[in-house]
Amino acid sequence: MSADGMIHIDAARIREMLSYPELIEALRVSHAEYAMPQLDRRITESPSGDRFVNLTAWIPGRAIAVKMVGVFPENVKLVPPQPSVQGIVALFEGTTGRALMTCDGAEITYRKTAADSALGADYLARKDAKTLLVLGAGGLAPHMVRAHLAARPSLQNILIWNRSPERAELVAQELAGEGINATPWSSLEAALPEADIISSATMAKQPLIRGALLRPGAHVDLVGSYLPDMREADDEVLSRAAVICMDTREGYDCSGDIIQPIENRTIRFEDIKADLFELSRGTHRGRQSETDITVFKNIGGGHLDLFATLALHDKVAKRPS
Repeated sequence: MSADGMIHIDAARIREMLSYPELIEALRVSHAEYAMPQLDRRITESPSGDRFVNLTAWIPGRAIAVKMVGVFPENVKLVPPQPSVQGIVALFEGTTGRALMTCDGAEITYRKTAADSALGADYLARKDAKTLLVLGAGGLAPHMVRAHLAARPSLQNILIWNRSPERAELVAQELAGEGINATPWSSLEAALPEADIISSATMAKQPLIRGALLRPGAHVDLVGSYLPDMREADDEVLSRAAVICMDTREGYDCSGDIIQPIENRTIRFEDIKADLFELSRGTHRGRQSETDITVFKNIGGGHLDLFATLALHDKVAKRPS
């Protein structure tokens, strides 16, 4: 703690203090209580494709969060490997601008992203979902499993698919150390019809999830595809979906999973039924029937960093010094 009382929360303490059930509920309450904060987003990109991102979110009179993170995809190939996302989030008092707290940016990014998807699944996935399929085996993958398990304790079978099978094996081993029974799965085509929830966090440029293979009642959680030329789901996933929701409609045109099906007239923008603000306020009830196929597009954004960091600060403030 600094002389002026500002504190720093490292990754280990974030994991200790902010469980997924708590964070999912905090995001639900924040989406119900607040309007979309004022947002600013700036990205600087190097010739090699590395990025440095500055995200600011401000709830006037409440709080300001500024996330400063580098996104260096090749970090995972270093010896020893380093996280591809690194940085900090700084929290400020929303009326005076007084600095309150800094915290590990990678851990907040992973946790708010996973909790965002899990909150969407809480409204859209079947209550009796048994099988979760995770596509991708990067640093986010185990967080997606932990968060979805928090939202759907009914999940019994965890399948991990990755283009590099050895990476899927490593994720399964990490989860096994926590008592989570996860199985690396080599055939995506065989796994898709088995899954009640499909959570995809990849860098795919071509669709991986084929709508023709989805079982009735499946929920599809799309986390990757943060650029217009990226796709994780094919058009049939969107055309079969009875309910399509997003965490926020703002920035929808940055995702190929939304903008490409709109441009080719597979769906219309009006087919996006709700975002998390509406779902959390009860203006849309989410899943309509047990056989609906549902889709949730996780866009992300600085407002989620603000909501998550506020939840962490509130927890810190209640803990005796």
